[in-house]
Amino acid sequence: MIARAETGPDAAVRPWWRTTAGRLALLVTVVVIVGLGVVLGNAPRQQTPAAVPPPIAASPQVADADQPDGEASPATSVDRGWASRVSSAAGIPERALVAYASATLTIDAEQPDCGLGWNTLAAIGSIESGHGSHGGSVLGDDGWTTPRILGPPLDGNGNAAISDTDGGAWDGDTVWDRAVGPMQFIPDTWHRWGADGNADGIADPSQLDDAAVAAARYLCASGSMTTAEGWRAAIFSYNHLDSYVDEVAVIANKYASRAQGAA
Repeated sequence: MIARAETGPDAAVRPWWRTTAGRLALLVTVVVIVGLGVVLGNAPRQQTPAAVPPPIAASPQVADADQPDGEASPATSVDRGWASRVSSAAGIPERALVAYASATLTIDAEQPDCGLGWNTLAAIGSIESGHGSHGGSVLGDDGWTTPRILGPPLDGNGNAAISDTDGGAWDGDTVWDRAVGPMQFIPDTWHRWGADGNADGIADPSQLDDAAVAAARYLCASGSMTTAEGWRAAIFSYNHLDSYVDEVAVIANKYASRAQGAA
């Protein structure tokens, strides 16, 4: 610490906190720090809406056993009437909603304590790809996105640097990895979490039924999502940004509110 000048023969070597000016500065500093402690540490924290976990929207209605089969297997598990009503109310493409709803039925059977709602998956799908519509891609009745949705190369230029892990199998890039599909899975993550949501024998991140089930399992691996802390931890694991977690919460709450009564 540099000594500060003060009148007197020993002033030049006295520690600054022992000078008259230093004592005054120290006193002011202590007061400011204590004051900040009262304001920041002891004052009640205001909980923002984003800090509250989105409500688990009404569970999807399960299709009747004698309901005609559709082209994709999830369409046989989710009631068509429910999907049509909620899709219209929430503003989510019906085929995308069927994928999210079917995934929550799957995860609820596998991990009933997780508490993941279809509206949370829908919020992630909205942010990641506009429900499979990013870049002019189209979500077909079979749940496939055409053309494939690919993120930018993860080359460290404003993003993480992840060298190719799949030989370009999923993302067509043999140098760098890219996020793939409507839920934007990195190939290495898909290798560990990939799922066959439409029961066609193939787990493909560009197929929304597959991607939605994989996302559900990935989120629930963090633990129960029925509390604010648990829900935020799960979403943060998907994308390590608090702003992302907040955005998912806002959209998921909007979907739940819009769907209320339509179910």
